[in-house]
Amino acid sequence: MIIDVHAHVFRYPEHFTEQFRRQAMRARGDVEVDLTTSYQDYRQHAGVPVRTIAFGGKARLSGIWVDDRYVAETVAGNPDALIGFLSVDPTQEGWQDELRVGHQDLGLKGIKLLSMYAGFRPDDPSVEPLWRYARDHGLPVLLHTGTTFVAQAPLECTLPRHLDPVAIRFPDVKIILAHLGHPYEGECVAVIRKHPNVYADVSALHYRPFQLYHSLMLVQEYGVWDKLLFGTDYPFTTVDASLAGLRSLNRMLEGTALPRLDADEIESVIYRDSLSILNLG
Repeated sequence: MIIDVHAHVFRYPEHFTEQFRRQAMRARGDVEVDLTTSYQDYRQHAGVPVRTIAFGGKARLSGIWVDDRYVAETVAGNPDALIGFLSVDPTQEGWQDELRVGHQDLGLKGIKLLSMYAGFRPDDPSVEPLWRYARDHGLPVLLHTGTTFVAQAPLECTLPRHLDPVAIRFPDVKIILAHLGHPYEGECVAVIRKHPNVYADVSALHYRPFQLYHSLMLVQEYGVWDKLLFGTDYPFTTVDASLAGLRSLNRMLEGTALPRLDADEIESVIYRDSLSILNLG
């Protein structure tokens, strides 16, 4: 069984503004990517049994808004395979009510934040109620960290270093930094090494293989393989493509003296019991 900690569910294009759709063309060479999602499509591209953490996302600044009820309905249709996370945009009025409804009424099991897309820093005092709620109710929090194609989304809000003061104040909250913080992998590795309950996922990295090789070599040299969780970032990529990408990294080093990544550690990441780590088992 593989655990995918990073998959999106939404209706495309209804849950996005026209501006977001135009900017998203930069993600893949100025062509509009088909971001239609369905669990059937997801399963078709997963050649192994998978349990999946799924979420929508809320970020008014960038033109993303997926109601948590849509996520809960999707999860209810596949309860043995999907685990739902809620999302809030702390720059918008009523977000604390949405937090409580998503968790207590809709039964969603964690929180997904789009800090950069919404334009807030996760260590800002205004977000303190969210971290207290996550601590008091044992909810893991997954945050987008790293780059984007959205022009108005400030990079300052996505830096992994901003999770360091959060983890100091809330050491019991399970925190996952998405995408290994790329291209700020060094910061991400420093943060996950320092804090026992802070992890990173490897979603949406395999299609930049040389960058991913360097990122995982940092992980290897710092000895933090155990802090990595497998994720895909579906529908931007799939389970099968992500597995193939991770497993092929050493092959591109053939004929060179470059150090190899530990293949057994890569397999450990792929088969890590992330649900137990996040208290979702």
